[in-house]
Amino acid sequence: MSGVFAEGEKALFIDSKQRRYLIQLNSEGEFHSHAGFVPHTAVIGTLPGQPVESTKGSKYIVLRPTLEDFVIEMPRGAQVIYPKDLAPMCMIGDIYPGARVFETGVGSGALSMTMLRYGAHITGLELREDFMNRAKANVRSFLGEEALSRYNVSLGDSYEATLEGSFDRVMLDLPEPWQVVPRVQHVLEAGGLLVAYTPSITQAVQVRESMGKGWVDQRTLEVLHRTWHIEGMAVRPDHRMVAHTAFLTVGRWIGSNS
Repeated sequence: MSGVFAEGEKALFIDSKQRRYLIQLNSEGEFHSHAGFVPHTAVIGTLPGQPVESTKGSKYIVLRPTLEDFVIEMPRGAQVIYPKDLAPMCMIGDIYPGARVFETGVGSGALSMTMLRYGAHITGLELREDFMNRAKANVRSFLGEEALSRYNVSLGDSYEATLEGSFDRVMLDLPEPWQVVPRVQHVLEAGGLLVAYTPSITQAVQVRESMGKGWVDQRTLEVLHRTWHIEGMAVRPDHRMVAHTAFLTVGRWIGSNS
């Protein structure tokens, strides 16, 4: 989206300390903080990047949020998969426009939104209705109604459900993904990829053990995220980093008769 901000759009306020605030613009709304408030009408009709000032003189830069911004700041029920893992999951899972993806454990919809942005068509299964509704609401809120036409999520237990259809990719984010691996083999196309997100290495080991005959090219990896402090000639790694969040396990299904 380009041009000036319109009513109903999402906007990201960034203050002088780089704190970020995600809001939805409303002609009658106000953004409030400890530093006063900014009427939304000060943003509506302006271009992104324009500074605005609160009633107490604090200045903010207002931008359109990226998907990364939205994932971090969006309403959530379940713990989300963070951007540092979302991009690698879509890369090692080779998500592409038109890919037919089965996703289970949709949570708050962070991975769903990322794959929909890549152009995938998602069939999802979620055990909890509140999580399912939150994921759909987040998809609608950031990507719009069009994305929902490619997002078919229903309630169900993937440990017990009999899956139907045909899929190019499978994405798993649930406590015992190894229970699901054998249940998706009959719906995953030959050459298709499965990616499992697991917080502990023992979970990853069990996923790998569940990939028996017919699975090839299995890998398990983790992604570490370290930012750097750069201020003039003072250059050093930041004192804090996002190290372990989860292990990503990927395998390719070529068929049990192979």
